[in-house]
Parts: sequence; structure tokens; C-alpha cells
Amino acid sequence: MTSHPILDPQSKERTADLARDGYARVAGDTMMTLLAATEPDWRAFAHSWNDLGPDLYMADGGRYRRRLHAAFHCEHGTFTRKPHQPHFQSRDYNVLNGDVQRWFDPVAQATIDNDVMQAIFAFCASSFDPAGVRPWHVEMHQFRIETGEGQVGRPTPEGLHRDGVDWVFVMLIERRNVREGVTRIGAPDGAPLGEFTLATPGDSILIDDRRILHGVTEIHAIDPARAAWRDALVVTFVARD
Repeated sequence: MTSHPILDPQSKERTADLARDGYARVAGDTMMTLLAATEPDWRAFAHSWNDLGPDLYMADGGRYRRRLHAAFHCEHGTFTRKPHQPHFQSRDYNVLNGDVQRWFDPVAQATIDNDVMQAIFAFCASSFDPAGVRPWHVEMHQFRIETGEGQVGRPTPEGLHRDGVDWVFVMLIERRNVREGVTRIGAPDGAPLGEFTLATPGDSILIDDRRILHGVTEIHAIDPARAAWRDALVVTFVARD
């Protein structure tokens, strides 16, 4: 499948931010404009987070994370879905859940085919490889972190970390009845470089995973008697020869 090209007038500024700081932020309203997301497409895309299966690999014993996963080959802006496969990270990058082949339920094809996701693919490809000269291994993760009475939600239980890839794209889909969940950026030695909250649907960050660390603080329910969660999309790129 070929992702849809998008017009991005701020691409040069964003490229400069990535080169200078190792990360770049995109406000939700800007991202929605770039994606040209229609209300029905966005509603269907966001609604797919209600179908996530449980993450049963949490070494901390938590059952607060739901997740779907898919892998792709990307070349010249064309994304081809690979046969379903496990997600793997070395313990060098994930001391909590690393060195384990983790099988998650697959992302629904309808979610991948949604024009919103296709535009996100196009945005990532143009941001991470503007010339389109390299092949990439791409992974897509749908995350829901739940919290409530007696349960803390941990978006990144491994703490400030690298994913062991080249590039990372993170987009907030929804925050429902939650507080905190602050995104933190750090230097390789852990020195803080910045922090902010992805608060509005579409709020996004692009990360040079080779250069900086990232993490998200715990989330807590505003009203513990009501359902509470943080939904996010993560797309990672690893260069292939």
C-alpha cells in the first residue's frame, strides 16, 4: 500500500528541530490539518482503541496496558504489511520487558487502511527519510494505559529509555479522566532536556531515538470511580541496508 502524500509547510522547521534538539513537537490542531482527517475517519480510527487486547508480558505484574501491534516494510514511501510477528527489544533498551519475543494481537486491517493512518505513515516517511532513499522496518503500536481506584497506569514502566530504533513517532489519541502523564526528554546520561504533556488529540512528537531518551510519567484517574485511560499511537522506524 502507498501512503498518501501530504503538504507540510513546516517540514523544514521540524527537520531543523530534529537536527538541533533530537526531537520535534507537533500541536494537535496542526497535525489534524496535516493529516486532513475527516471527522468520520478520525472517529473510526480513535474508536479502534476500544478493541485492544491485554499486554500479558508486563514484568512488573501490571495489567494496566492494552496493545495491538503490526510490522511493515517501507521503501520509497510505500508501506507493505509483513506477516504478523513478535515485538522484540533487547534488555539493553528495555530492562523491564526486554529479551523476550512478545506476541500481541494484530492491528486490524481496517485501522491500517483508514485514511488517518495512511496519512500518518506518509508524514513519518517524509519526516524521517525525506528523499525516500532507504528501506525501513516499521512497527506500529496501539496503546491504552488504564488507571483507576487502586491501579496506577504506567505508559513507560521502564522509565526514561531508548527504544533501540532510529526514529519514533508518538501521537496522543485520547485522554479520558486522567491527570499527569508528562512526557520527559533526556540526554543519553539522563540529564533532563525538556518535559511537556500530550494533552489534545493529535498532539505528537518525533524522536531521534539514537540521540535522546524519552519516557512518560504515571497517570492517575481524576475520578477513580469512572473509567480512565490514555490512548496513544507509536510508530518506529529502523533503517535496513
